[in-house]
Amino acid sequence: MSSTELPASPTAASAATRVHAVRVAEGERLRCVELPGLTLNVRFRPSGATGRAPALYVHGLGGSSRNWSALMPLLEDVLDGEAVDLPGFGDSPPPDDGNYSVTGHARAVIRLLDAESRGPVHLIGNSLGGSVATRVAAVRPDLVRTLTLVSPALPELRAQRTALPTGLLAVPGVARMFAHLTRDWTPEQRVRGVLALCYGDPGRVTDEGLRVAVEEMERRLKLPYFWDAMARSARGIVDAYTLGGQHNLWRQAERVLAPTLLVYGGRDRLVSYRMAHKAAATFRDARLLTLPDAGHVAMMEYPEAVARAVRELVADRGGDGRGDGARS
Repeated sequence: MSSTELPASPTAASAATRVHAVRVAEGERLRCVELPGLTLNVRFRPSGATGRAPALYVHGLGGSSRNWSALMPLLEDVLDGEAVDLPGFGDSPPPDDGNYSVTGHARAVIRLLDAESRGPVHLIGNSLGGSVATRVAAVRPDLVRTLTLVSPALPELRAQRTALPTGLLAVPGVARMFAHLTRDWTPEQRVRGVLALCYGDPGRVTDEGLRVAVEEMERRLKLPYFWDAMARSARGIVDAYTLGGQHNLWRQAERVLAPTLLVYGGRDRLVSYRMAHKAAATFRDARLLTLPDAGHVAMMEYPEAVARAVRELVADRGGDGRGDGARS
């Protein structure tokens, strides 16, 4: 989901200050992966089942691994899923090098997969996580069995007007100004604004879902690096949109070898619905799921529909489960 910025990037030591624990849904657990210069929080669902293929879920700008809590249990019989908090989001502290570019986030995902020897995985990303997953699949095809992209943040020539405020976060000083102007907003006001932007129909969010989201917003606002991670990651998306040559995201999409599922929402205010057919024509082995009533986070709004499509992709193209990826 979306949010905003503040001052310069603090050191990892000061940034790692814990506020209160992140919320864990029923059946989930969290673990911490320590890598040189990088600490990643990973959410998973323990199971004694064998023969499941490994999967990794990557969230979008301002989101966290919890964005996948509705989808993961619907696929846990076939996928040994893990959801990562990208550096500076969820319960992962900022990276020591302060690199929040799409390449920096992709490098974090690659390092996680390499460190745990879980690849090739069914890689599933949303928004920023979709651009990160695209880059990973292009540069490290050995790590990706199938690719699922939910409203991926791929360059658009004409961005929707409703997406412009998020893009403005990348402009130096804008996020700081926004943080000052909205200092009196309550966590609930902020959450309702995010829901209006990200959901096709915010009314689908339950009272319990709203309460949990407000609680998480309260937690995030206390983190000393929250706004900085938002602004730098937004800047990373804008920079990725302007790259040419082999690093251009559309060029990298053309290089993806993995069978790809594309999911687009008809009410998406951040990634244009009209990009669905361009994406389907660009990825060489693609299938397309369009959900007319969904917004930017279809895996949270319509998890059953997304799960069915992922399940079909896994069965058709990548159904060779791998029992050594399962945990108990």
